Amino acid sequence: MSHAPINFADKLALFSEHWSPKVIAEMNDYQFKLVKLQGEFVWHDHPDTDEVFIVLSGEMHIAFRERTEHLKAGDMLVVPKGAEHKPYAEQECQVLIIEPKGVVNTGDADSALTAQNDVWI
Repeated sequence: MSHAPINFADKLALFSEHWSPKVIAEMNDYQFKLVKLQGEFVWHDHPDTDEVFIVLSGEMHIAFRERTEHLKAGDMLVVPKGAEHKPYAEQECQVLIIEPKGVVNTGDADSALTAQNDVWI
């Protein structure tokens, strides 16, 4: 593992697809993933782990069954384990996600948006 600084903008410039998290670093058993969001995702949960969203640019929403949270650049939200949620963004939004290694982006939901796991850039 490299001990060099990681520039988010440089890494984000390396891909254009939406809903396809890319790993940029690991700490213990956690991965730091950059992802570009646009449009609607699927309802899903992660029964065994919390998930952190940090918005780097743009705006997004995370819908829960009982409410919807609006996030903008500089905001962070921890989605508790087991909480069913659906992220969406009207315009492209760039996000840093922090979660344990091996977490599938769509949880147990069967979806065309399920991304390949553990893809490094």
